[in-house]
Amino acid sequence: MRMEDVDRPRCQPGSADGILRTLALYGFEWDGAVLYQSQRNESYDLALDQLQASGRVFPCACTRRELADSQLMQQASDGAQIYPGTCRSGLPPGKASRSWRLRICDEIIVFEDAVQGRIAQSLAQEVGDFVLLRADGWFAYQLAVVVDDAAQGITHVVRGADLLDSTARQILLQQLMSLPTPSYAHLPVAVNPDGEKLSKQTHAPPMSGVRPQTALCEALDFLGQAPPAELSRASIAELWQWARENWDMAQVPHRRTLPAPE
Repeated sequence: MRMEDVDRPRCQPGSADGILRTLALYGFEWDGAVLYQSQRNESYDLALDQLQASGRVFPCACTRRELADSQLMQQASDGAQIYPGTCRSGLPPGKASRSWRLRICDEIIVFEDAVQGRIAQSLAQEVGDFVLLRADGWFAYQLAVVVDDAAQGITHVVRGADLLDSTARQILLQQLMSLPTPSYAHLPVAVNPDGEKLSKQTHAPPMSGVRPQTALCEALDFLGQAPPAELSRASIAELWQWARENWDMAQVPHRRTLPAPE
């Protein structure tokens, strides 16, 4: 179990404990102690040192406003803007470093996703030099998750397709640091009628603490597993046993987004 709380300014007090209680209520189990990214800065520092020694990172003095106003900015595949390379050859005179970025060359990352199929991404054309250490002193998710996947011995990553565009960046970091690359499966994301991912930001209701079997069966059905109607009346243990015995990755829809169950 990993609590990805590396972005401390966005973390609300008590939210991590609430997540763990909800997972336990829904029958999830995990091995060992919970790993908190907010307590792992020393490991991320060592990873950044390794990348700095390889010459693949550089300091950047650009502010968000400067980048937004730049005439050279292009839009990346995930809607973000591609860094125009302002500080690639050195900091402008009189400017101090605010963040550290990974220098992207001509890498084309190709991997086979268990749900989405063959994925190929040109990082230079679709992503650009991306941040590893932010201006506020916190490490970026891309670096933290790669370091922690290796530290925890993660062999399979199953997550929402909204993170599919991050995967090539993470694979490149794994390659640069000689870390193993897990197998990936990106599941469709549940969206509201406006096509927005269900989240607190889009005012989606929290998971119910009453009869979690109902929500779990809806999730199985959403993922193409066709659970029998009577499963919603089974115990949590019986429901998970059925799911383990009948799970079929081939039945998971290949679309990146799907309407949420009503």
